[in-house]
Amino acid sequence: MSEGRRGLLAVARVSATLGVIGFGGPAAHVAMLRVEVVERRRWLTDAEFLELFAATGALPGPGSTQMVIAVGRRRAGWAGLAVAGTCFIAPSTATVLVLAWLYVRYGHLPAVGGLLYGVKPVVVAVIVVSLWGLGRGVVATGALPAAVSVAAAAGFLAGVDPLVVLGAGAAVVTVWRNRGSVRARGAAVVAPALALAAAGRGGRARPGATATVHVGLWPVAREFAKLGVIVFGSGYVLLAFLQRDLVHQLHWLGARQLLDAVAAGQVTPGPVFATATFVGYLVSGVPGALVATIAIFLPSFVMVAALIPLLSKVRRSSWASGALDGAGAVAVGLMAGVAVTLARSGLVGPLAVAVGVVALVVLARFRVNTAWMVLAGGVVGVLHSL
Repeated sequence: MSEGRRGLLAVARVSATLGVIGFGGPAAHVAMLRVEVVERRRWLTDAEFLELFAATGALPGPGSTQMVIAVGRRRAGWAGLAVAGTCFIAPSTATVLVLAWLYVRYGHLPAVGGLLYGVKPVVVAVIVVSLWGLGRGVVATGALPAAVSVAAAAGFLAGVDPLVVLGAGAAVVTVWRNRGSVRARGAAVVAPALALAAAGRGGRARPGATATVHVGLWPVAREFAKLGVIVFGSGYVLLAFLQRDLVHQLHWLGARQLLDAVAAGQVTPGPVFATATFVGYLVSGVPGALVATIAIFLPSFVMVAALIPLLSKVRRSSWASGALDGAGAVAVGLMAGVAVTLARSGLVGPLAVAVGVVALVVLARFRVNTAWMVLAGGVVGVLHSL
């Protein structure tokens, strides 16, 4: 087998595994990806990983999906880009499609609380281990990026919009580094971030709206392609856009159905943007689910394909390089904030704490495949629920 084919198969294996075990949202996906490609396989250094993390974090769309796509491009070229993204998205799409079918047939989502009880502590441990490695990379770039990381974590926990935090962090670092040549261009970075954050806030849902309508495939494709291009932040920011568009403006869904669709995306592994699959099924059946999924993820493939060749040029600009370092520092801080949030909801009870501590020790001392750790946590959670 050729070296290129082996590299492509390895990319497919890593991405598909992450798509199957990737519970916990974007921060958890990135942490698991780092364990695989930096620690276990050494495809990238921490500095290279952090650079990709910062660059994809500045793009709209599903951040962890774009990170997987970017790693696939780095490792196996253009074929790796396509294979990585597809293998990461496919397991979540299939799972959410099954949940959507069950939801339409029985009127509710299956219970998965027992599984998540054991998985969440493992996810927290994975993020903590990755934060240790990425945090050292941020500290190595200077005291200011390290302070920006801490401030970003504090801002996230205080409820500040992540997009505002991202813009502010990038502006602070790049303005400080270029203070000798040009003064105070930070507003040019922060203002667009504030505008985008404000655009993501929709009104409240009408309490009486519960019925879906049948929608043609072209309107579904147009709506979700638009969301794939304009939604910054994460899958949680997607909720605001979906509420504004689908509940208030288009009246495709009721408020309760939208919450159930978002819940389906959150309780399944893989990208939270797979919520689109659920919504597409509700309004147009299986064809709608497939069209919505392709439409919301396709822009990410295009944007990452355009971004990766530009990174070397970006690094040659002192302003762009400073902004990238600032964005990377913010991304690490946001991961820390997410870890705290998950710990609050996941480390409930002595058993969950014990699972988290054991997972942390094992991951810190040995290069264990995260799939086995997530599987073990899931088994513990299911046994506990029984």
